[in-house]
Amino acid sequence: MSRGEKKHGRVVGPEERGARLALRHRLAGAARAATVEEVAGALVALHATDPATVFLAAGARLAEGRDPVAEVERALYEERTLTRMHGMRHTVFVVPSSLAAAVHSSTSTAAAARERASLLKHLAAGSDLDAAWLAETEHRVLAELAARGEATGAELGTAVPSLREQYVYGVGTAQEGPQSVSSRVLRVLGMEGRIARGRPQGSWTSSRFRWALTPPHDELPPAEAQSELVRHWLAAYGPATEADLKWWTGWKVTDVRRALTALGAEPVALDEAGTVGHLLPDDLDPVRPDAVGPWAALLPALDPTPMGWQSRDWYLDPAHRPALFDRSGNIGPTVWWNGRIVGGWAQRPDGGIAHRFLTDVGADAVRAVEAEAARLAAWVGEVRITPRFRTPLERELAAGG
Repeated sequence: MSRGEKKHGRVVGPEERGARLALRHRLAGAARAATVEEVAGALVALHATDPATVFLAAGARLAEGRDPVAEVERALYEERTLTRMHGMRHTVFVVPSSLAAAVHSSTSTAAAARERASLLKHLAAGSDLDAAWLAETEHRVLAELAARGEATGAELGTAVPSLREQYVYGVGTAQEGPQSVSSRVLRVLGMEGRIARGRPQGSWTSSRFRWALTPPHDELPPAEAQSELVRHWLAAYGPATEADLKWWTGWKVTDVRRALTALGAEPVALDEAGTVGHLLPDDLDPVRPDAVGPWAALLPALDPTPMGWQSRDWYLDPAHRPALFDRSGNIGPTVWWNGRIVGGWAQRPDGGIAHRFLTDVGADAVRAVEAEAARLAAWVGEVRITPRFRTPLERELAAGG
């Protein structure tokens, strides 16, 4: 008998976990959100490495009548209730602005220090540029943004000529070659929370962002910030294992355990074998699977739900992984039915949404998925979406297969 079973005498198995997912990730019809702030808060963070993911993830969870593009742009660029920033696992996320300080202090600060050290090391090896040069360049970039309000990388390069300097990357390796310092300098400033990506050039699928100064936020003690982030994450993704949390955050296991202890997280069993997961101490009441009606969803590549756990067998048949993931472990667009991934989808060149089931789901699921595909195609309109990380099934469907 596992530690969780001894303490609580019950197993929080795949069916209950699926019910929690449906409600807390705003995927069941009755649980859909009125605003994108509700969506981001429910998921803790929206993957933003591919800009389209933010909009598509919101669109899958917003109630009927809500315009996902207008909602996201309002929150990100007008009211700034959402913040795009570097966070967990060196990845860019969109997070509730109220959570930005916790993400920054728990995760981004240490990663930024490593990034700055790496840049200085590469500059020393491949150029005569040094720390003093870097500090002066950064000062000029920040002053330019303060004067302009926002600017593209190209505009900053024109205004601050030192950003156009080059260095030799990978000296003595097969990757040796000249690189501009611009993207590295802006990346460091972004990871340190001094600048942030603003409104992009072009449509909402564009990754050519303007840069702007970041509004100041509180600096939290790292351990306090880690506990705060884990509290939000467990509320959204619990029950989950230490390994799930370590993977999602990118932290050391000692940091994960310290945060779980600080929160008084309670262990439960995730299966009859006694795999131990954790819940917040005020979140132990069972969630009945029959309390959630049937639901379907078309989630985008890198959506926070399928990317929320390291161990995915409770909602994904391992046999379907080769079709749905790229070689680096990035998940592509997925079709969901009642808490499990049952297929994949893609947008064709004509704008139509093609999907394929990887398992037998029945007529009700087919109708529900077709309705979701029609809803997605309607709000996406004339915009064409190609995931940044393409997967075998997505490529095949996009090509008309």
